[in-house]
Amino acid sequence: MSNWIPCCCFSGRQRYYLLHLWILLTVLILVFYSYGFLSQRSEELGDSEAVSRMSHAQPNVLTPSRKDVLVLTPWLAPIIWEGTFNIDILNEQFRLQNTTIGLTVFAIKKYVVFLKLFLETAEQHFMVGHKVIYYVFTDRPAEVPQVSLGAGRKLVVLTVRNYSRWQDVSMHRMEMISDFSERRFLQEVDYLVCADVDMKFQDHVGVEILSALFGTLHPGFYGSSRESFTYERRPKSRAYIPWDEGDFYYMGAFFGGSVVEVYHLTKACHQAMVEDKANGIEAVWHDESHLNKYLLYHKPTKVLSPEYMWDQQLLGWPSVMKKLRYVAVPKNHQAIRNR
Repeated sequence: MSNWIPCCCFSGRQRYYLLHLWILLTVLILVFYSYGFLSQRSEELGDSEAVSRMSHAQPNVLTPSRKDVLVLTPWLAPIIWEGTFNIDILNEQFRLQNTTIGLTVFAIKKYVVFLKLFLETAEQHFMVGHKVIYYVFTDRPAEVPQVSLGAGRKLVVLTVRNYSRWQDVSMHRMEMISDFSERRFLQEVDYLVCADVDMKFQDHVGVEILSALFGTLHPGFYGSSRESFTYERRPKSRAYIPWDEGDFYYMGAFFGGSVVEVYHLTKACHQAMVEDKANGIEAVWHDESHLNKYLLYHKPTKVLSPEYMWDQQLLGWPSVMKKLRYVAVPKNHQAIRNR
């Protein structure tokens, strides 16, 4: 015989309490299953609110991170040196943004011989733990080496033409980066880092460099006055900078930023070089001269110290450099250029 009692056997007050009890139980069941479902979805989708707990020293506004170097520009852009950032905090922030970084490199003519070391050392030191797409511009796609890549990292070969002079190869980089930024990079990556191939990564280069627009201090001029900078000084050139202007001298071998900002920079530099050519003039340091002109009037939002662009063979290892991160590979320029 069943113990179930028909509802009609309860009084009105009892039915009232039973109804509320049933509603309460239903709500609790729904909450329980909803929590389990949302927790599972958070794990599957990488919920941006699921922030891991981090422990680090509290910053002190009265204690500068470095006292021996300039760490802030007059327009309040940080200058990145070892000791000025906490990479664990930055890695977490860029992980939450699900950031993808594009690294462009040109391996034209015999410069393809540098590509294997460049890629192998990038795998060891460049944006470790983040998604990376290597964009290799080359006229010799069959000679691009096979390099083992980590998870979330891939290599894309972009076949382009070469030019008879190395100066033309260098200057046309701006045109190619601008063109591919508009056609492709905007849809594939969040940031672009534009680098020379005849270099190697020797130490950590990570998300601390990422910003809307960054340039790198030239290792030969980081402690010099503006009068000694090798800017283009001829007024006829679009790269012209007067003697009484200039903040820093930036290296053309390592710059970048958001894809939109890199597009604006490279497009402006390319158009300026086209105008110079029409006027029968070539800037003294080619695309680097135009890069310096652009960054003078479009201030970078981060500036990288010479740790990120160094030639130890020429400059040694001064004490101000706590780390040498991206360094020149010894080479015979005459044996490589124009061949």
